[in-house]
Amino acid sequence: MAKSQALNLGIDGLRLYRGYLDREAQAAMVAQIRQVCAAAPPFTPRMPKSGRPFSVRMTNCGVLGWVSDENGYRYQATHPETGQAWPPLPQALARIWGEIADYPCVPEACLINFYRASAKMGLHQDRDERDFAAPVVSLSLGDSCLFRVGGMRRSDPTRSFRLDSGDVVVLGGAARLAFHGVDRIYPGTSTLLTEAGFSEAGSGLGRPKGTGRINLTMRRVTTPDTVAAEPALNGRS
Repeated sequence: MAKSQALNLGIDGLRLYRGYLDREAQAAMVAQIRQVCAAAPPFTPRMPKSGRPFSVRMTNCGVLGWVSDENGYRYQATHPETGQAWPPLPQALARIWGEIADYPCVPEACLINFYRASAKMGLHQDRDERDFAAPVVSLSLGDSCLFRVGGMRRSDPTRSFRLDSGDVVVLGGAARLAFHGVDRIYPGTSTLLTEAGFSEAGSGLGRPKGTGRINLTMRRVTTPDTVAAEPALNGRS
């Protein structure tokens, strides 16, 4: 694992670790994600009420997973299509959380988003969780993206910066509920997924085989005194 120092981005609680995972560790993580996808196939979340599909496909690992459909945003213990429990969080991800989250409890959910070249994610807050004292820890793999972050209101000023494969972003403290999103993907900026042959059926990643971006976002959902695997926890991402 590469040694990296957090960069001060001028927003209290927002930390960026450039190159936190070296190339070898990134490739090992992709292999772990392949195993997760085999157990929990990627699916397309839908907007509440309208049912409009997201531009990203996703899956989850951990005791809880985030889903979205006409019934709303929520966390639940099972895959929305297979009905099976989510696969466990890989130990490599748990180690990253333990090294930089500065929080005593383990993450309960890891959202895995698959971005093809045209995919993006609008400004939003991660506020479906009950424990805002825990940070959100996000790892980028594959093609670079333009990440945007603002304040506590959608209308607050924002700033954008590039995230490359192996970078980790932490939203904690005053930045825990900051609006953030992905403006664009830079296709062909990484060969990681191509060389790893990542082409899971249904992942939504583009061609040639393995191009695109994978984002892994670890979250603590419940408070420490709550049993994690509740049937469903309403929320928003």
